[in-house]
Amino acid sequence: MKTDAYNARLLLIEIALIVLALLFLAPFYFVLANSVKNFAEILINAASLPKVLRWDNYVHAWKVLQFATTLKNSLLITVFSNIGLVIISSMAAYRLARRPSRFNRMLLAVFVAAMVIPFQAIMIPLVKVASWFHLINSIPGIVVCYFGLCVSFTIFLYQGFVRSIPFEIEESAKVDGCSPYGVFWKIIFPLLKPMTVTVVMLNSLWMWNDFLLPSIILQQKDLRTIQVAINSLFGEYTNQWDLALAALVMSVVPILIFFLTLQKHIIEGITSGAIKG
Repeated sequence: MKTDAYNARLLLIEIALIVLALLFLAPFYFVLANSVKNFAEILINAASLPKVLRWDNYVHAWKVLQFATTLKNSLLITVFSNIGLVIISSMAAYRLARRPSRFNRMLLAVFVAAMVIPFQAIMIPLVKVASWFHLINSIPGIVVCYFGLCVSFTIFLYQGFVRSIPFEIEESAKVDGCSPYGVFWKIIFPLLKPMTVTVVMLNSLWMWNDFLLPSIILQQKDLRTIQVAINSLFGEYTNQWDLALAALVMSVVPILIFFLTLQKHIIEGITSGAIKG
């Protein structure tokens, strides 16, 4: 009797999980199905399957949004922001973790405290400072802004992982005549690979999907990112859902491929930190 009750409970849990998974997948169905419909068909019944697959939505969206240019802008911002964040944050986290002085502990506390400040609270001061330093309407300018916004979270993740690395490894390298920078780049940084992949993925998801910061920093049309370009399809009197949904699918594909490629390393980074910590 206990076995039958246990099996029935497992069956109910499985059914509940399947229903929950379908609920989470429902938005993907609506986006994919409606991206190949015409505008009138979307308005009539957004939940129905498309009667005719209209792949020209993707072609039209590519031309209207100048998708090649917006894709290039998003890639440049995401790639160079991540490169700078990895270099700056990994070195800073190594210093904070290996030199636990009172000043470094206070500095780490400041970084952690900065993580809880909402972006909306610093949006206006950020625009003013960016204007003073001529960072408006500049790809390098928004990259610098992302350095400031993401460095606290990235340092926080890195320093926890650095503390899990045995100090004896560094001592052996120093005995062999390795310089401090050599110890970091040749010994420590390769060991940070799982966490590096994790922070790159987390920061990339935010930067790629970010709308607010690019919309206030990059005001020229030829500098728009994908999310800002898609927003241009919605106005006071018109909402081009057919083109917007096709563009949304095209914007999701690169970051989805990137995530699936690095998924194994992300899980490895999380589990390594949990075991060593």
